[in-house]
This record gives sequence, C-alpha cells and structure tokens, in this order.
Amino acid sequence: MMDWTDRHCRFLHRLLSRRTLLYTEMVTTGALLHGDQARHLDFDACEHPVALQLGGSEPADLAQCAKLAESWGYDEVNLNCGCPSPRVQRGAFGACLMGEPQLVADCVKAMRDATSLPVTVKHRIGIDRIERYEFVRDFVGTVAEAGCSVFIVHARNAWLDGLSPKDNRDIPPLRYELVHRLKREFPQLTIAINGGIRDEAVIEEQLRHVDGVMVGRHAYHEPWSLAEWDARFFGEPARALSREALEEAWMDYLERLHAQGQGWALAMRHALGLWNGLPGARRWRQVWSDHRLKTLPPRAVQAQATEARLGGARQAA
Repeated sequence: MMDWTDRHCRFLHRLLSRRTLLYTEMVTTGALLHGDQARHLDFDACEHPVALQLGGSEPADLAQCAKLAESWGYDEVNLNCGCPSPRVQRGAFGACLMGEPQLVADCVKAMRDATSLPVTVKHRIGIDRIERYEFVRDFVGTVAEAGCSVFIVHARNAWLDGLSPKDNRDIPPLRYELVHRLKREFPQLTIAINGGIRDEAVIEEQLRHVDGVMVGRHAYHEPWSLAEWDARFFGEPARALSREALEEAWMDYLERLHAQGQGWALAMRHALGLWNGLPGARRWRQVWSDHRLKTLPPRAVQAQATEARLGGARQAA
C-alpha cells in the first residue's frame, strides 16, 4: 500500500472505524535515519491505534527505527517481509527476507531489545516457486523464537522474478489453507490473514480460522465498508453515521489543510470511493477529480460535487 495509506488516508479511515488497527505505508530505514523524519512519521492523534511498517534488513538500523516509532507515539512496529518490488529487492529487504529467516529473527530481536512496542512481521506464504508448507512453517517458527508473536500472512507466494508488484497481487494463487494450518500448528501465536479479501462475508469466514484479517485494497476503494466494522467485528454499538455526515467531517479536515496552505487534492484522492455503488457517484467523482478546481476551497468544490451527484441520482430515478 505504498503511496496509499498515508496520514490523510488513515484519518479518513479512522472517521469510519474507531477500533480497526491502521498501518502506515512501508517506510524504509534509510528514509527515516537519513531523511525527513517528520514527513514520514507525523500522524494525527485520532489515528490510534496505528502501526509503523518498516522496510529494512539491518538489525541495528531497524532497532533505531523501532526507537523512533516509540518516541513518536506509535502503537506497534511492523517489519515488512512481503513486498516483492524490484526496488525493495535491490535494498535486500521485503519478500526476499523470507529466504533468510535467521536474519529476520535477528532483526526482530534487535527491535524488541530497543522498544517496548509490539514487534510484528508481515510476510508471504513463500517466494518464487517454493510452495511447500514447510517453508513458511519454518520461517514463522524461527522468527517466533526471537520473540515475535504476531504474524500477518499474505496468502500468496511472492514471485521475485518475472512479475511486477501488481501481478504479484493477482497471479500467484491464494492459498488460505496454508495460513489456517499455521494457526493450527502455532496456536500460541496471533495469526492474521491478508490477500484477496474483498467483502465482509469473507472477513467473517476467515475469522473462524485465524485471529485477524488485514484488508488493503477493498478498504481503500470501498471506504464506506469500514463504517460497519466496529459493530460487526468488535461488538460495539453501530455508529449513527451517514455518508453525508462522513463527508462533512472529511470536509472539515480538508478545510484545515487548505487553511494551512496545503493542497487538499492529494488527501481527497483517498475518498473518491465514498459514494461508490449509488446513483450520481460517477458525477461526484468527476467534479472532485477536475484539476481546474484544485485551488478552490474544498467546500466550494463540495457544493458543485453534491449538485452533480444529486442531479445524477434524479436522472437515475
């Protein structure tokens, strides 16, 4: 979810769900240790609980970044061992780390020694054409011995050669049964599943087998789906929230950005799916995507977008 789950996206998702654990996009250790820390680490207090996801393979660097995560107030630090992009591979981290479980264990131990935050690992079920269950079982077992007790498992292999990151999300087959088997064989660990989760019925089914579900693109493209998660999955009273009320709260946020001299369009892109599935949604998106309007105050654009949406709904009626 690099370039997707930035602080603006997380603010929107927190308006929809109080309980869902939010993750940052993956941030490399080099970017934190040698770059603009505030740009990468700043977040709004309303985002809690929120986890910082790191990319790296040097235990000492990851330890320093884990300390930063704690000092900046994050609730968890997560090591990404699942990203298959060529750029990440050139840095010798991401999914290629699954081939070096002892190095991952060393990284986890260094991070745990440096912080009191939970240290978790996100990974795949295998790399390239290694499809044996024993491969992921041994990886999890080795890393667990270093003190990691939470694993978020993308239920596809990562093909490090021959597939783009996009194709790696679709072409390697989903094998949920391997993640379920991990939970059966490591009942003491927290096992969450990821990959191809596209509706709430699938989330419910997966929760019969594992401890948690990580949802990426479905949550991003259909943000309104999060509105029922607190009641459906956490047993909390349903929120009396309408799409109109959510849009108003989001406009307050965009107006704050605008008043601070920040462009609101980069934030607004995360909310373009708000009215998906309803009459007039396409016209609403078209207004918000019109680059000629991006210098206007957000509520001025909202007035045009709402008029377009309601006009489209009347035509469809």
